[in-house]
Amino acid sequence: MIKKVLIANRGEIALRIIRTCQEMGLRTVAVYSTADRDALHVRFADEAVCIGPPPSRESYLRPDRIIAAVEVTGADAVHPGYGFLAENADFSAICEDHGVIFIGPKAGTIALMGNKSSAKEAMRDAGVPVVPGSDGAVPDARAGKKIADDIGYPVMVKASAGGGGRGMRIVREAGDFTRQFSAASAESEAAFGSGELYIEKYVDGPRHVEIQVFGDGKGHVVHFGERECSIQRRHQKLVEESPSPAVDAELRARMGAAAVLGAEAVAYAGAGTVEFLLDASGDFYFMEMNTRIQVEHPATEEVTGADLIELQIRIAMGEGIPEKEVPMTGHAIECRINAEDPFNDFRPSPGVVTAFHTPGGQGVRVDTHAYAGYTIPPYYDSMIAKLIVYARTRPLAIRKMMRALDEFVIEGVHTTIPFHRRLMEDPSFQAGEFTTAFLDTFDLAPAEAEV
Repeated sequence: MIKKVLIANRGEIALRIIRTCQEMGLRTVAVYSTADRDALHVRFADEAVCIGPPPSRESYLRPDRIIAAVEVTGADAVHPGYGFLAENADFSAICEDHGVIFIGPKAGTIALMGNKSSAKEAMRDAGVPVVPGSDGAVPDARAGKKIADDIGYPVMVKASAGGGGRGMRIVREAGDFTRQFSAASAESEAAFGSGELYIEKYVDGPRHVEIQVFGDGKGHVVHFGERECSIQRRHQKLVEESPSPAVDAELRARMGAAAVLGAEAVAYAGAGTVEFLLDASGDFYFMEMNTRIQVEHPATEEVTGADLIELQIRIAMGEGIPEKEVPMTGHAIECRINAEDPFNDFRPSPGVVTAFHTPGGQGVRVDTHAYAGYTIPPYYDSMIAKLIVYARTRPLAIRKMMRALDEFVIEGVHTTIPFHRRLMEDPSFQAGEFTTAFLDTFDLAPAEAEV
């Protein structure tokens, strides 16, 4: 039985987890760096422990300091949120070694699915559609080029241990393979401590559609429908929605069944997301599995009525999961509000928030840790809020998002609100006709900038 949860994270997700814990009658422990001493998750948790100076590698990425906080406070469970140590198999194992419940999958599952090549192999063995490519990591550029020549260009060179677009290159011609392979390997080594790469066929003009799954760790898995995540910049999601405008009931059933099949094959426990590339003909291919709660989980919560954080905790307590897939109703859209300047190549904009007014009304939700007077530190991710709307239909949800964006006032720093407002007006977006390359040609008119 869990009685006290330590949240090994910061920002809006830490606050989100604290809220659910409080509603479940669980005590909470916040951890924070010195840069976050005035953060809301510190204020609203029952207890708070400082774990180091601002840089992540000296605070939020230090398992030893987090475990020390667990021992000092007597917490019996750790929720990692997303990012930082959420998909670190060693941290999950350390928690288990110390008799602390890690609210997430077992270390072996995290390690298996965290390595892109081994995850792809496991999914292929389970019968999940995968993109043609190498059988795991390739030993060198010469071996990689032979595989690329065999499957045909364009191909994608990807870091085995990577994510977030790092260690990834599109190679369109054989003559460019060795140079791109070397660049991707060096970038992967710098970012992840491993230069291992694998090769796969590049799917031109795909959509990025993911399936939310939950498993009980005993072979039973259910899915909660899909999320559309194709609006991306440099492989970073900016807008998510559920359901996808490109997925009908028949395709949803096929994708959901594939995601469940893959998760069952690894005896998955907790919340996970199976990500697919969806092409124009309706064929889809496994891309990766995120073994954690996603940033965009509120979109699924809005259309299913489920509290996904609560479900994570209940699974960690040994309780069961729904017997069958959870139906979706209506439409939800989530915009990530980042402290970035969209008119200056999305340059980060840390600083003091001098005014902060959130939108309201029926079907409008704001998950945020920001407030007037809050200082956005330069050390972490630039996301400061998630604006989520829910309506009966997608057109109504878009109109509601426009109205909510107009009401959202953040002063003192630049934000991506003008970008999102312009996006909602775009005819192709409104028609649901877009791919992961949409922003390559999207026109963000300077005239729309806030003054």
